[in-house]
Amino acid sequence: MKKMLTTLALLGCFSWSMAQKQQPNIILIMVDDMGYSDIAPYGGEIQTPNLSRLAAEGLRLQEFYNNSICAPTRASLLTGQSNHKAGIGFFNVNLGLPAYQGYLNRESLTLAEVLKQAGYSTLMSGKWHVGDDSIYWPNQRGFDRFFGFIGGASNYFDIGNYTDKAPPVPLVENNRRFNLEPGHYLTDEIAGHAVKFLEEQSHTNKPFFLYVAYNAPHWPLQALPEDIAKYKGRYAIGWDSLREERIARQKKLGLIKPDATIAPDPEVPGWESLTYDEKKLWEKKMEVYAAMIDRMDQGIGKILDKLKALKKDDNTLIVFISDNGAQGGFIPAGRKRQRSSGPIGSAGSYDYQEQSWAHVSNAPFRSYKASAYEGGISSPLIAWFPAKIKGGGIARGTAHLIDLAPTFYEVAGAAYPATYHNVATHPLQGVSLAPLFFSLREIDRATPLFWERAGNRAVRKGKWKLISSYPSKEWELYDIDHDRGETNDLAAQQPQVVKELSAAYDVWAKNNNVVDYDKIKPVGPAGFAGPTGGGPTPPAGRKK
Repeated sequence: MKKMLTTLALLGCFSWSMAQKQQPNIILIMVDDMGYSDIAPYGGEIQTPNLSRLAAEGLRLQEFYNNSICAPTRASLLTGQSNHKAGIGFFNVNLGLPAYQGYLNRESLTLAEVLKQAGYSTLMSGKWHVGDDSIYWPNQRGFDRFFGFIGGASNYFDIGNYTDKAPPVPLVENNRRFNLEPGHYLTDEIAGHAVKFLEEQSHTNKPFFLYVAYNAPHWPLQALPEDIAKYKGRYAIGWDSLREERIARQKKLGLIKPDATIAPDPEVPGWESLTYDEKKLWEKKMEVYAAMIDRMDQGIGKILDKLKALKKDDNTLIVFISDNGAQGGFIPAGRKRQRSSGPIGSAGSYDYQEQSWAHVSNAPFRSYKASAYEGGISSPLIAWFPAKIKGGGIARGTAHLIDLAPTFYEVAGAAYPATYHNVATHPLQGVSLAPLFFSLREIDRATPLFWERAGNRAVRKGKWKLISSYPSKEWELYDIDHDRGETNDLAAQQPQVVKELSAAYDVWAKNNNVVDYDKIKPVGPAGFAGPTGGGPTPPAGRKK
């Protein structure tokens, strides 16, 4: 039966591909720690004209899900597996079990490994974060060309003071160290190398797969002065009013319903409760954050320009997503930043957005990065493919990272092998989004979607979402059709639904080698969202 299903799937792949004049090119763009509402196509005020163009000419999904934090998201994105099945159940740290080894296992093939076998050039520029040892780097996992950094975060400027408090930008190009020139900005380098790789690849007769993994707008908040200047004074209205503005635009765009529930956060203080000096400090943070996203969008414009110059824009699928929601937490009062040799936004600063603005970024959803609530796992998704995707559409979607690999393989006509270099591969866990992208057909998914990371668990089936947030192990239940803000827990009223979905979770957890987090919880910084976990160190505490 399994062999028959595989054969039918492959026939479906090739039937779609054979209808094309040639194999399409694929560009996957992912940003880091950016909330659902930050970019203009999702209700934001930040200037993102190139993403607005892709959205106007392509498709937006209302519900696209990630794994809530950097490395686990990248594991599923690159392999089409749950992060546990791929070997990164917790993070890029080894907790001593195969599902928690901290790097991609050999049974989970990367997009580059599969597409390379289908005749594609495989290119990557940006953040890796799924294997620190050089034997697990991109060039060793199927990418022909790679530029970027291996770990979870990086400065945006190399300030040339190589001390623990001011580390250099640790870049690699095709397994060799790359030095960022003084004054150069990492976001520009990532886009620039993507353009360079496209130019080099154009001299072949192959299609290409390009993965652009931006660092922006992940901390530290560092941006170019001319970009920061664009937003001077824009955020003087404060986070209360800005969140209302974004939600109003989301309703007007049709991204959320007119009567959508809006998640509150009582930990966020009222803007008018701040002093004048406090307001000015917070304004600056958001000005820099916006500037980082603005520059990222400028880089996408350069990639689009190169695509057009190469006359490949009419045969390229582009997918844009974020790896997780914006990061919550507050920097405790009186604690020094890791380094602070310059104002916010400069090469010497080391700040992050913090919870009050992150509440805006994740609007209208609840909670933040590392959480399985909607604010942690919801991402924008824009899909663009001229003449094949109808422009300006918005679809519900309810899709997940694991769906992108089968989508790309169907579009490319790429066979997913049962064995690779004499290793039996894990079967793909997602479903192709090609029918959704090209025909707006609803996703036919046989099983629910599941999450587990650091004890945070969730199940999504139809309108129902079951969730427990560590350290509590009590299940909460939400009707996402009517309450995506997750404001009304229905677990007590719907015990049979809780029973059904929790039983399904237990089966999934067993099949994916998920271990009770209390049994494997690391001690020290690795247990938090710090440099080994995605946020400032020590971990940002919550304001009481």
